Amino acid sequence: MNQQAAVHHTEVDGIPTLFTYAAGPMRAGLVFRVGAADETLGRAGLTHLTEHLALHRQGLADYHFNGATKAAFTHFHAEGAEHEIVAHLTGVCASLVDLPMDRLETEKEILRTEESRREPGQLPLWRYGAQGYGLVSYPEWGVRNVSAQDVWQWARTWFTRGNATLWIAGERLPAGLSLELPGGDRRPMPAVTSALPVAPAYFSDGTGGVLMDAVVTDTTAARLYAAVLERELSRALRQEGGYSYTTAADHTSRRDGFALVTAFADALPAKQDAVLGGFVDVLAGLRAGRIAQADLDAVRGRADAALTAHDAVVRRLPGMAEELLAGRLPRTSEELRSELWATAPAHLHAVALEAEGTALMQVPARHSADWAGYTAAPVRSPYAVTGRRFTQNRKDAPELVVGDDGVSLTERPAAGTAGTERAVTVLYRSCAAMLSWPDGGRRLIGTDGITVEVEPGPYGIDAHTVAVIDAAVPPAAVVQMPPRQPPPRREAAGTGDSAPAVTPAGAARTRRTGLQSVAMVLFGLLGGFFAFVALAYTVFGADDPETGTGEWITVAVFLWAVSALLLWPVLRIRRRTTRRI
Repeated sequence: MNQQAAVHHTEVDGIPTLFTYAAGPMRAGLVFRVGAADETLGRAGLTHLTEHLALHRQGLADYHFNGATKAAFTHFHAEGAEHEIVAHLTGVCASLVDLPMDRLETEKEILRTEESRREPGQLPLWRYGAQGYGLVSYPEWGVRNVSAQDVWQWARTWFTRGNATLWIAGERLPAGLSLELPGGDRRPMPAVTSALPVAPAYFSDGTGGVLMDAVVTDTTAARLYAAVLERELSRALRQEGGYSYTTAADHTSRRDGFALVTAFADALPAKQDAVLGGFVDVLAGLRAGRIAQADLDAVRGRADAALTAHDAVVRRLPGMAEELLAGRLPRTSEELRSELWATAPAHLHAVALEAEGTALMQVPARHSADWAGYTAAPVRSPYAVTGRRFTQNRKDAPELVVGDDGVSLTERPAAGTAGTERAVTVLYRSCAAMLSWPDGGRRLIGTDGITVEVEPGPYGIDAHTVAVIDAAVPPAAVVQMPPRQPPPRREAAGTGDSAPAVTPAGAARTRRTGLQSVAMVLFGLLGGFFAFVALAYTVFGADDPETGTGEWITVAVFLWAVSALLLWPVLRIRRRTTRRI
């Protein structure tokens, strides 16, 4: 590496600064050690809202700029001429000190619009619960109710000089840069919580394929393991098996000494069993030490090329700024390359064994992974509160218990069967958020991710009891929701295995209509018939001497495509609706 690519540590207005020489437009970023994981579910979205307000005064500019709120960090970055970078960063800091609160309600609406297009993953929720790093799985409910004082206090606490790092890539440090921020202390990394009693674990949901993550020590070997895992999944599930179209794996540093290795493989409904089995087989092979030197060499070559690219140091600067904020000294390119070439298959094998002990897998609905040694993640609570019981007219409906300590939905075992009462419980003291609707409906979400729905209509709950619940939940956890249209008709969710109480993103599905049920049956029968014909033709059509290879492939692909098109409405209706209990 030449001297111009070195990273120099300096300081601007008391803010630690990373600078590297780079020709062309100047690039710079201001990074703060605050993100979604520092919030609570009842106030989720405060950081994102602050970021939007800070950028508003920048208006429309000819240069590129943006912001990003992550789990533990918030970035403001820009690219342009030197004077544009100076104006932008100076303006961002000025806005953070004096946020444009006249834009508060407008930015809230913008965030809600942005949220409507976002589909957060469920793995963080199941791994961490409804707190800390798990909050990235939930909507930003807190944005609805926060006041100007809440936002101002958040900015004064987290967006400070002591909690920031600056990075710059250009021909020199820009002249006239002024970063006037309030003083403050460097904030520690968010606490790492857990909603998993044991691991490896799994949960069933969705139809898109198989998704897994694992927490491992953040090393070069872990990065290479993720790359080899992607290579193996592609070889086994796409090239050889033909089961998946998309296979991928990634390594994401948490900046606290650990990282998440994530892997995914998509699947058509008819191929879900094969994809799940193949996915598990790939993981088992890596745990057994079946790691080819050729695969390691291939991914290592790509990693080394990335580290030696002309803009490698510039691309690494935002991550290095995060490392500094996390209290970790960033490693140089030379150190990373040294670790890269010192890594052997045995190091990747060690990562595979470590990943096995922390793995969390999302499998398609109605599938399980207990046969592979994974334990089902909990969807129920180990106990129920004692208190006043409310029942519905239906015998099989769960009972709602409102106690002094919390609320529970309970379900007794069927008559003539052994077992104890099953329950989902949220204690008031560990309520991460309570969604409150004007019609009296309440949704209590515990920090472990367990959810209890309280619907006065089906249970005949009086206003006094609802008021007791409202008074017991901490005020900071209450989220006032707009009126529901039409009024809720659905009954409270049960506690059985078919209706888990852990609800990703807290969004309830609508009830299935009769017409939708009929459509599911008709499309399901047609799709099943075409899938049977497609399977038969695929297996036996190739042996027909009157059918050419090209014609056989064309017809087989056509039949499978028709099957998929017919089954797609069934999956979409099922995903967006629930059957009436």
